[in-house]
Amino acid sequence: MTVSQVETHRQLIELEGTFDVPAAMQVAQVLEDAPAGLQVRIDLSRVREFHDFGIALLARALKGRPADVRGLRQHQVRLLRYLGIETEQDVEPVAAN
Repeated sequence: MTVSQVETHRQLIELEGTFDVPAAMQVAQVLEDAPAGLQVRIDLSRVREFHDFGIALLARALKGRPADVRGLRQHQVRLLRYLGIETEQDVEPVAAN
């Protein structure tokens, strides 16, 4: 996982490989530690494998601290929606390879 400060008011979290429980917990910690008013973008476009329980933990973290999430597949968008999280991915989800 890579966390970078793009500007003073924006933070980018980039993940690759597998999005599982440990990865989701890392993202949740970064979101929890982010100062109020900081815009956070989570880029999952390089994730090859998503675990459903990791997505459930992500949903819980996003309820506490909204962020812009990119790179989800249709299944993950649907799971987040079932858990009460709407994302911009509803319009143009990334196609599964």
